[in-house]
Amino acid sequence: MTLVGQPAPAWSGTAYDNGNETKISSSDLSGKWYVLYWYPLDFTFVCPTEIISFQELADDFADDDVRVIGVSTDSFFSHKAWFSCRETFPQEITHPVLADTSHEISRAFGVLKEELGICYRATVIVDNEGNIRSLAVNDLSVGRSPKEVLRTVQALQSGKLCGANWNKGDDHVG
Repeated sequence: MTLVGQPAPAWSGTAYDNGNETKISSSDLSGKWYVLYWYPLDFTFVCPTEIISFQELADDFADDDVRVIGVSTDSFFSHKAWFSCRETFPQEITHPVLADTSHEISRAFGVLKEELGICYRATVIVDNEGNIRSLAVNDLSVGRSPKEVLRTVQALQSGKLCGANWNKGDDHVG
């Protein structure tokens, strides 16, 4: 059963948010588009490449009024320690990253790898009406393209038919 086209599960949690511990929930994002992206673990090798890539596109997502929120099953304190490591993260991570230590958020979206207690690499796009418009899940070893996530959000926001490799500003199909 797919969650695409269904209302997104309600969620709330503690997040590392630009160095601070904050509470964030789906109700805070009511009426807004947002992207949740999950990664398996802090202090790993593929995960920082994705986090840095989402951070590099933060202004582009913001230009389209889209909030980007990372999620992992690690704690706020683990996030804080890892994101302060300048060898791994030369620039600050300014978008929130949820600490889903209870696994409730990951489980609600069906992206928890239960036997390991960590999440798959998953991306969910939620529209301004609270509906899931896209859900993509990769196994642990393969990173995703934040540029493709941005392109997908922009295509969905256009409300029109968008062919393969469509980019914002291109003609629509049909």
